[in-house]
Amino acid sequence: MAMEARAPTIPVESHKRMETHDFKRAGLRVVGTGDDDGTSSSRNYDVAVVGLGYVGLPLCLAFAKKGVSVLGVDTDPEKPKALQAGQSYIRHIDDQAISAVVSNRRFTATDDFARLSEAEAILICVPTPLTANRVPDLSYVESTVKSIAPHLRHGQLIVLESTTYPGTTDEVVRPLLEEGSGLCAGTDFYLAYSPEREDPGNPKSNFENVPKVVGGYSATCLERAKVLYGRIVAEVVPVSSCRIAEATKLMENIFRSVNIALVNELKVIYSRMGIDVWEVIRAAATKPFGYMPFYPGPGLGGHCIPIDPFYLTWKALEYGHHTRLIELAGEINTAMPEYVVSRVIDALNDAGKPVKGSRILVLGIAYKADVDDDRESPSYAIMQSLEQRGAEVFYNDPHVPKIKEGRSNHAIAGRDSVDLPYEADVVVLCTGHREYLEIDFSRMEVPLVDCRNVVHMRPQAYYAA
Repeated sequence: MAMEARAPTIPVESHKRMETHDFKRAGLRVVGTGDDDGTSSSRNYDVAVVGLGYVGLPLCLAFAKKGVSVLGVDTDPEKPKALQAGQSYIRHIDDQAISAVVSNRRFTATDDFARLSEAEAILICVPTPLTANRVPDLSYVESTVKSIAPHLRHGQLIVLESTTYPGTTDEVVRPLLEEGSGLCAGTDFYLAYSPEREDPGNPKSNFENVPKVVGGYSATCLERAKVLYGRIVAEVVPVSSCRIAEATKLMENIFRSVNIALVNELKVIYSRMGIDVWEVIRAAATKPFGYMPFYPGPGLGGHCIPIDPFYLTWKALEYGHHTRLIELAGEINTAMPEYVVSRVIDALNDAGKPVKGSRILVLGIAYKADVDDDRESPSYAIMQSLEQRGAEVFYNDPHVPKIKEGRSNHAIAGRDSVDLPYEADVVVLCTGHREYLEIDFSRMEVPLVDCRNVVHMRPQAYYAA
């Protein structure tokens, strides 16, 4: 293959009573004697963030850039070590952003959970995956909360940001914190839920211009959380409970999942009719009311849409309800990698070649353009399905130089990205990275299967998928 690149509610009552506190907005410091445990001199940080991944690390930076002192905590000792050296392990966050907040002492990273007692607020940003049977896996949340509890002290605010089912903060997090600390939520410490709204790779999106939904265990808890997040966002959206905030996040992602499933189904139907679904979407998007565009793709990826809807599906069973539309949308989206494989087979058949023994190049492993996040990427399902049919599959991704071990890619973990150009019998573009938009595919002599409608300089053998 030859490719030419142009450029490669009501406060909760308790058996314990605390004195009234006055809160200083500037530093979130608690003044008064009701929660004075004699350790105020050791309170060095306004905020601590537990879980320094794709959600937690940007959150640390958002606070630090606003002059808030931040402690980042992660169980993986390599992450704090890298951050303290001013090195980023997330591609769309550059080293300079890390080194700037470390050097001015606004941010410190550690794997020592005992240091959480030094912070006024603790934000939990850990994974909430599904088990193999699509049951919510709260093990990361539970283990994190159990690690926090022994170091919890009077007056601290604890906020869960991880996506989960309604009731998790009240029914799982609160009891574990109370049991492990001997303190009472709503009086001795404060508890809230605020779902993350991270949009990696989108330069127009940042914490300041994205409203922050917050729900508190009590009215006082809510006020504390509002003050905290008011320091980094222009608008805080208070809701009446943690359950409402938890349900809000699920609604946002279920909305996306269902609408993406709709356009994915229409993509298949319109393809058989000889209709370009992308042109249909562009035309429909000109309607100024009652419509918003969603776009088809090779399947769902990332930590949110492929997983979050099933948290509600599982919880709904407790109330005797089956979420039929959510489950159907999941089935449609999960089937998309096999649709891509069918288009690859079509392309090879038209070229007079069998799948078995063919060399197939996949462009893009990350689930989204211009990021290095490959969690739940549909590319893995496509690669593994093609290999099960006897093909030799290779990949290129400038953002993912090596496939790391993950829940959905055990069979192909450890492989390295190949350099371009690369000889293959068919090319499958799965992720619309900026680097691929610069490539002139028109001189390519082998079929191209485009899953993202991003190729404009197309070869003669072009297949939309």
